[in-house]
Amino acid sequence: MKRIAVMGLGKVGRLAAELLVEAGFEVTGFDAAPREAGFATRVLDLGDTDGLAAALGDQDAVLSCLPYSLNQALATSAHEAGLHYFDLTEDVPTTKAIMALSKTSKGLMAPQCGLAPGFVGIVGADLISRFDECRSCKMRVGALPQHPTGLMGYSFNWSPEGVVNEYLNDCEVLEEGQLKTVSPMEWIEKTMIGGTELEAFTTSGGLGTMCETYLNRVPNMDYKTMRYPGHVDLMNFFFHELLMRERREEAGEILVNAKPPVAEDVVYVHVSAEGVKDGHLGREEFVRAYKPIEIAGERRTAIAWTTASSVVAVIEMVRDGSLPGQGFLKQEDIPLDRFFDTVGGQRYATRGQV
Repeated sequence: MKRIAVMGLGKVGRLAAELLVEAGFEVTGFDAAPREAGFATRVLDLGDTDGLAAALGDQDAVLSCLPYSLNQALATSAHEAGLHYFDLTEDVPTTKAIMALSKTSKGLMAPQCGLAPGFVGIVGADLISRFDECRSCKMRVGALPQHPTGLMGYSFNWSPEGVVNEYLNDCEVLEEGQLKTVSPMEWIEKTMIGGTELEAFTTSGGLGTMCETYLNRVPNMDYKTMRYPGHVDLMNFFFHELLMRERREEAGEILVNAKPPVAEDVVYVHVSAEGVKDGHLGREEFVRAYKPIEIAGERRTAIAWTTASSVVAVIEMVRDGSLPGQGFLKQEDIPLDRFFDTVGGQRYATRGQV
């Protein structure tokens, strides 16, 4: 795997492409609008089936940094071309469709390679493996402004389409050994990280395939998004009392207009597991607060570099033979120590101390 197409050159897509170039790949970036970059770029209409097939014809792999709604069609094109496929999606139906494609794929189909789902699943699996018997695993992630303002205390540094999807779609959990579906923006709890109080609540997609993997092995497992206190009540009011759940696209436009992106953000990660080892009950934790850093002479937001570094680390591992080159890749099958050994993974290992 040498030549890789990066679809979508927003903040995350462009950074991922730059990191892939740094890692030794031959990168071609594709976007709906002309883009200038330090690697080859081309304009591409994803609705043009013939044009897409031609664009992928000389590639070994494709990385999608597009909105989740476009990923299934792109994954199908990659499958037909016999390419490796990677994306950042949190959307459960999209992932299940890609899993079905993987049964007949010539390359590796690897969705959910971002932060959550993605890195948190790698960490969660590592913590679970430290116990002889694990009774629970809890994964929490929050991408937030460092200096919140207003009642909402939020800025849309991530795709509004993706955030709305996470806030409104049902969530898979494991509870007392049973696979269940629960409503989003529920199960609210208080969390403290480095003296900062946060609230955590259920959102969709963050567990990736972990419920299926750990059913009958870990009785209790859930994923929650972290926000500053008071956020979830306002979002429930907005989506349910004002019925904006029925107008998702407009809801995203309203929210990002009210709370635009900020440069000074922070990504909180809190993963914990409890269980028995050598006859004793214990708890293992991985807690970090990742902030903007400089990469290739440019300051990158925390959400951009954590997301891009995660997927590039996975692609590095596939190229170098540390991961399978065919079928479907679950994030929980990625060894954390090998992830940290990659160029992308080293940033996770060395940054973010609380």
